[in-house]
Amino acid sequence: MALHVSSAACFFRVFSHRNRRVHTTTVRRGVASEDFAALKSSEEEKLKLGASELKVTRLGIGAWSWGDTSYWNNFEWDDRKLKAAKAAFDASVDCDITFFDTAEVYGSQLSLGAINSETLLGRFIKERKEKDPEVEVAVATKFAALPWRLGRQSVLNALKDSLRRLGVSSVELYQLHWPGVWGNEGYIDGLGDAVEQGLVKAVGVSNYNERRLRDAYEKLKKRGIPLASNQVNYSLIYRAPEENGVKAACDELGISLIAYSPIAQGVLTGKYSPENPPAGPRSWIYTPEFLTRLQPLLNRIREIGEGYSKTPTQVALNWLIAQENVVPIPGAKTAEQAEEFAGALGWRLADEEIYELRSLASEIRPVTGFPVENL
Repeated sequence: MALHVSSAACFFRVFSHRNRRVHTTTVRRGVASEDFAALKSSEEEKLKLGASELKVTRLGIGAWSWGDTSYWNNFEWDDRKLKAAKAAFDASVDCDITFFDTAEVYGSQLSLGAINSETLLGRFIKERKEKDPEVEVAVATKFAALPWRLGRQSVLNALKDSLRRLGVSSVELYQLHWPGVWGNEGYIDGLGDAVEQGLVKAVGVSNYNERRLRDAYEKLKKRGIPLASNQVNYSLIYRAPEENGVKAACDELGISLIAYSPIAQGVLTGKYSPENPPAGPRSWIYTPEFLTRLQPLLNRIREIGEGYSKTPTQVALNWLIAQENVVPIPGAKTAEQAEEFAGALGWRLADEEIYELRSLASEIRPVTGFPVENL
């Protein structure tokens, strides 16, 4: 079977990086043919989001950090970070990862020096299509349920603003970013209207608990519209969706679970340690004390990864994919990160390894999640 052009680009891109960065090969070594097969799989094994007709790659890319100055990027955005984000986008597409998730509040204008993530993603898509008109990218963005936004029309108005920033006439997936303090029925009506007006291919929610998820599913079902997805915080060390009924409800109702922070904002990469915690607001969550408790799990992730010639990042992402009906969307700030994420596809951890990692992770008290999960 012929390999997609972008897959070939990803293969040679990754191979050249390995040759330049010899010191990383202890966990990235492997036969080129195995990498080649893994790269093909991401294009060939797209999945449907829920009961919708939308097909996306089994792993997507989160664009939360693109243009942001409030949480990421050490509170500043510059040309170097812009070029790195563009390279991350291109590397993702080269590796046949073509599902990108953004939101109207990412890179908010309320943050000094920020650039809206939707604007950047739209620019990256346009520039890529100028070089490769046949490239197909699936865009997911989100509606912010702000207290002053009331009724179904507020959803449509916000969506049209997002479309303008993205420079497109429709998006593949439109999601409610979090439950509103009030007005949620109107928001769900707005999602249905967006589908019927041809502005979106599929609709989803985010940070919805089991009760709200079922309510949204039933309300859309009455209009013959499937609820495609629920995007929630989910990783090996944050398994609240398994414990609060959300994962089971998604599986029961045929709703895809999109996992944000699937590598715990970088903590599961093995990059950080008690002596080298993450910078910025993440340091308030992933403290030296937490990172100390995490070390046994990280050590075992490394050991398992070495058996597959995979990095800790790839093992952590593969663990999530192995849970079935889960699409992880790690954030990529560089081309190297995007290439590494692609290596989570095309293989699977053994069942006993999946159980072992879960058992080790269960011994670690989880961090606090996004407060709106409890609305």
